[in-house]
Amino acid sequence: MAKVHGEAEAVRVGKTVYRGSVTISRLLTLHGETVERELRCAFEVIERTITADAQMLLVPQVEVDTYWTSLPDRPAVMVEQYHQHGTSEQYHSELKSDMDLERLPSGKFNTNQLVLHCAMVAYNVLRMIGQIANDTGDFPFHKRAFRRRVKTVIQNLIYLAARLVCHARSYKLAFGRWSPWVPGFARTYQRLRC
Repeated sequence: MAKVHGEAEAVRVGKTVYRGSVTISRLLTLHGETVERELRCAFEVIERTITADAQMLLVPQVEVDTYWTSLPDRPAVMVEQYHQHGTSEQYHSELKSDMDLERLPSGKFNTNQLVLHCAMVAYNVLRMIGQIANDTGDFPFHKRAFRRRVKTVIQNLIYLAARLVCHARSYKLAFGRWSPWVPGFARTYQRLRC
């Protein structure tokens, strides 16, 4: 079915990916009534005849992923969206655990709504700070990463000890003499002033 209805893409020698969708008619029982419905099934079939380390296989290895959906998008777009479904779970986890919002403070809906709006603003600001710190490469993070968790940004950049010093009619942050974060803050401050 994948070879007939799908689009083939040769990823590498010995690995072919077929993506496509088919519409299947099924009888469903809704509220005691039998109804015939058209269901769309998007699929991604991976056929391997040679492994990644160049070992030839006697029998092809086939991996099948199916997605029953009502989305109107192209099959390649739908498959990628389903592959990314865990990303929103990570953001949700950060909001709950890193920002300490597992339990909302009140039994009143309006109060909790206000708390969530404030948390949303704080979360977005912390994400922007983390992205700027990650993109500049001036900050001494231990590992290179695509993005930083909010907890890491809070611990490394927000909890950083500094004094606000007023000198010559300007305000500056004064860090400890041997703080490894000073060069990153100085370069970021110069970029933001320009």
